[in-house]
Amino acid sequence: MMAGRSIDICICTFRRPELADTLRSIAALEKPAGFEIGVVVADNDDQPAAQSLVKALAQELKLPIRYRHAPARNISIARNACLDASVSDLAAFIDDDETASPGWLVELVATMEATGATAVLGPVRASYHPDAPGWMRKGDFHSTLPVWVRGEIRTGYTCNVLLKMTEASLRNRRFSLARGQTGGEDTEFFDQMVKAGGRIAFAPQAFVDEVVPRSRAAFDWLRRRRFRFGQTHGHLMGRDTGGLRRVGQVVLASAKAAYCFGTALLTAVSPVRRNRSALRGIMHVGVISGLLGGREIRQYGLTPQEGDKRAA
Repeated sequence: MMAGRSIDICICTFRRPELADTLRSIAALEKPAGFEIGVVVADNDDQPAAQSLVKALAQELKLPIRYRHAPARNISIARNACLDASVSDLAAFIDDDETASPGWLVELVATMEATGATAVLGPVRASYHPDAPGWMRKGDFHSTLPVWVRGEIRTGYTCNVLLKMTEASLRNRRFSLARGQTGGEDTEFFDQMVKAGGRIAFAPQAFVDEVVPRSRAAFDWLRRRRFRFGQTHGHLMGRDTGGLRRVGQVVLASAKAAYCFGTALLTAVSPVRRNRSALRGIMHVGVISGLLGGREIRQYGLTPQEGDKRAA
């Protein structure tokens, strides 16, 4: 494959049989005009558990897949293994429990070409089991969209993204190993990319779909996830901040948390509004923890006994 006219689709996996559905959806993709498609699968398990599945599907689906064993149960090691194995100027990431819509890659490429952005994010549509809580399904608490701040996207995620790896803000950039078990490695990656001059765009029709497992269809899972989001944001905010400015940030985050919890009380009769406000308050508590140097909770590489608490 010639650099510049090819795209490597990167998938990090850890004991997920849903990887088969992800690869099948990639085999059914519409190709962006003039591009060849390659696939890199990085297996983060201690043993190369996914190798036989990947090999069989590569033959069945006629997909050019490069398998890499990237052990240590640290998601950053797997993400970096994907980038190291990529031979293309463009790299896309999708999670191993997601399926791509047929036009996914076409939409990402079209937006990148139209905007000149360094990274293009797409939406993740959550699909719930019928027995998921009604408030969760109605409020759609698991779908993923970018956060806009004063008309700009300042950070991103790796569950649906296309990267232009030749840009100066991404060249030789890798994911933080220190966040490889807590999560937030993608938030930090994009935060640093933007600070180095990279730009992020959004392709609203570049859908990928994700079935929410029952283990995640609970308020407690959402609570942990929002708290960790806040912790990462707080750590990034406080990295180069000290003294009175950090105190001011703690005070502001405390006020926001109090406001959100107050709103949750006032909207208690509406489960969607109540839980949305409560979760936002929990996120701001996480920001306070991050600003004060609190240890981030672990989410990746857990044993089956510890439960599947990975952030996707």
